[in-house]
Amino acid sequence: MISSDMLMAFTKVAENLSVSKAALALSVGKSVVSKRIAQLETHLGATLFSRSTRHIALTAAGETYLEHAQQALLELSAGEERLTALRSDLRGRIRVTAPVSWGQRILCKKMPEFLRMHPGIELELVLSDRMMDLAYERMDVAFRWSSLQDSKELFMKSVSTIDWVLVCAPQYIAAHGEPSSPQELEEHLCLFYWREPSDDWWVLKSGDQVSRVKVSGRYHVDSPDAVLEACLQGLGIALLPDYLCADAIGDQRLLKVLPQWIPQTRFGNQITLMSPPDRMRVRRKEVFIDFVVNALV
Repeated sequence: MISSDMLMAFTKVAENLSVSKAALALSVGKSVVSKRIAQLETHLGATLFSRSTRHIALTAAGETYLEHAQQALLELSAGEERLTALRSDLRGRIRVTAPVSWGQRILCKKMPEFLRMHPGIELELVLSDRMMDLAYERMDVAFRWSSLQDSKELFMKSVSTIDWVLVCAPQYIAAHGEPSSPQELEEHLCLFYWREPSDDWWVLKSGDQVSRVKVSGRYHVDSPDAVLEACLQGLGIALLPDYLCADAIGDQRLLKVLPQWIPQTRFGNQITLMSPPDRMRVRRKEVFIDFVVNALV
């Protein structure tokens, strides 16, 4: 692979017809310049300079390649200047909202890198499970649990998939046994992220089979993190997103229940990025969206 250092060494030697002067201009040693020229010649399979004890001159191949090398360096310089200008123009505030548990565990880990890349941008991140009116609350970007659907009013893009799992603590199984079918969940204490009466029903799928089970328990809470904590303490079988309980499953503080059955929830199977359309293209928001898509997808 040809590097810009090789091209710089080649063009400087060609301009000065001297390795010593090229090394001085590049602030490196003569051996470094000679090595870069040799690497370039090896890559191209051509001799670029004819050398004697006192003189150095371009070969026919070197003369042919020089114009292309100079043009390539000009393009690299122009690209760097455009990027610098772009970064300097990226200023202002971006308002973003995301679900609490996913935002804390996934999104927040990526935001420091974004802020380091764009020092002129101010990020306001609101972690909330409440469904917001993006236009009314002046949100530039929202992340939501959802199944991706076309919308004429919003830009939408899936940025992360979610696997929902049934889990419980080993001590729960020791005390109550383990269900062997979805129907047996009716006899167990169940924990779930409860917000609506429909959340009392769990829908599970295995191949072509679909099972809808009415579950119950002694603890109803509207926080996934609270469900996780209750589950870890052996209070029941929980329905949770994988990102929330992956560590606990990994170190066997939680065990999967009915792993052959896949939960189907009203929250969907992915995190979707949503953004109101802009009449004027706001570059800082576009850059944020591009960053998140590349960082998470």
